[in-house]
Amino acid sequence: MTDSQKSDETATDVTETAAPAEVGGTEADAGQSPVTPEAAASDEGAGQAAENQSAENQGVDQSDEDQDSGTAAEESAPAAAASNAPAPAPRPSAPSPAAFASRPKPAAAAPAAAAAPAAPGTSVAEASKWGRVEGDGHVYLTIDGEEHPVGQYPGVSDDEALLYFARKYDDVVAQIVLLEQRVSSKAPSTDMQKTVTHLREQLAERNMVGDLRSAEARLDKLAGQITELEKAEKAEHDAVRASELAAREAIVAEAEEISGQDPVQTQWKTSSARMNELFENWKAAQKSGVRLGRSNEDALWKRFRAARTVFDRHRRAYFSQLDSNNSAAKAAKEKLIAEAEALSTSTDWGYAAGEYRRLMDQWKASPRASRKDDDALWARFRAAQDVFFTSRQAANEEIDQEYAANLTVKEALLAEANTILPVKDLAAAKKALQSVRDRWEEAGKVPRADMGRIEAGLRKVEDAVRHAEEEQWQRSNPERKARTNSALSQLESAIAGLQDDLAKAEKSGDQRKIKAAQEALEARQAWLDQIQRSASELA
Repeated sequence: MTDSQKSDETATDVTETAAPAEVGGTEADAGQSPVTPEAAASDEGAGQAAENQSAENQGVDQSDEDQDSGTAAEESAPAAAASNAPAPAPRPSAPSPAAFASRPKPAAAAPAAAAAPAAPGTSVAEASKWGRVEGDGHVYLTIDGEEHPVGQYPGVSDDEALLYFARKYDDVVAQIVLLEQRVSSKAPSTDMQKTVTHLREQLAERNMVGDLRSAEARLDKLAGQITELEKAEKAEHDAVRASELAAREAIVAEAEEISGQDPVQTQWKTSSARMNELFENWKAAQKSGVRLGRSNEDALWKRFRAARTVFDRHRRAYFSQLDSNNSAAKAAKEKLIAEAEALSTSTDWGYAAGEYRRLMDQWKASPRASRKDDDALWARFRAAQDVFFTSRQAANEEIDQEYAANLTVKEALLAEANTILPVKDLAAAKKALQSVRDRWEEAGKVPRADMGRIEAGLRKVEDAVRHAEEEQWQRSNPERKARTNSALSQLESAIAGLQDDLAKAEKSGDQRKIKAAQEALEARQAWLDQIQRSASELA
């Protein structure tokens, strides 16, 4: 069994058996008899057990109160030795350290020891570099060339007394190692500086044996590393916060953009769904995102709430106006439907058809109601029209059956009229066409489907006769004849003059004048030929 295990077992068992009045008492403070080795062991063991348990649960802190209780007990013995007081005798009722060592190891001690970081325990030779034992277990620490009384562990060998206080140093070093591991793994820096301060305070009490300056240097280094770790964590936190702030700003900006839309042009179904989605995003960010500070969150929330309020007010106003417009549109179209239904039984086909065209124009100009209402109103309006036009179609079909015989007569007359074409004898053509027209009127109406075809055929013959008549008039027009004769006389005179000019140019031999005279003479001759042909046609 190692000295460390013996110390742990001894501390555990003494804690169970020692009276409360004996823990933490000192000769200097209470004026009572010096603390016995068993009481000191009990105090130190209790402090060590608390420290190990705290290190297992938190990885950082240890129990201050139990540690301070053990320290007070240990410092009482050197104070008594310094005043030349006799060493106290062991309490008869307290078991000896050998009895403690013979007891079985408690089950709780193993997990507490296992939770501490793996660090080599201080040997007697190493402890002797930093401390010594004098008299009945009085232990002194050497630091910076000066000795400091640490405590007393009477009734045991010098090595055991020295190792007892060395193990307290080992416990502090174990916590330093644990803290170094947390810093190197970049664990959250929360309370790390508090742990450094606490360990500094323990070292400052000088109630242990070991290289305290080395431990303090390691703590100084840890303090700087923790400061850098805190800065990195703060920078990362600030970056996350800035990102979260930008995300919240984006939510608010989009909500304000939606609420700022023109209510007339807003797609309310899409915009309402998006606004609800933004609200859910806001709640999710508020619940799981980082805190942005009360001022930022309040300002953003006020903007977001104002945007939602404006959007909701616009939506309610828009749909209220829409309902009003819908009611007005329904009333206007109900009136048109009433007129259409009143006309549906009319047999005045021409008048009713014109009225239906008027009603249709008014329907198109009327404002639209909601899709559901407008579809239902249109179905009623269309049904009234269908009743009228169905009745008119039935009447027309009946009339068409009566006019079928008339169609046969007019088709024969149209064939007879087509024999006039082409018009060669205008007087005979006009006489034959008039005969066809007289019989055409007597034949009566034809079915509506054939009316356009039959009428167009007759108009073709009439147009041909009219065109022949106009051509004959143009040829026999006296004014035109007079204009033609005058133009002939002028051209003949001009041609005679140009012929004289050509003869003169030929005599002079001037080629330029000859060419000009020939071109002018040819042009006038062409005009003369054309006018003579027109005059021949008029004759």
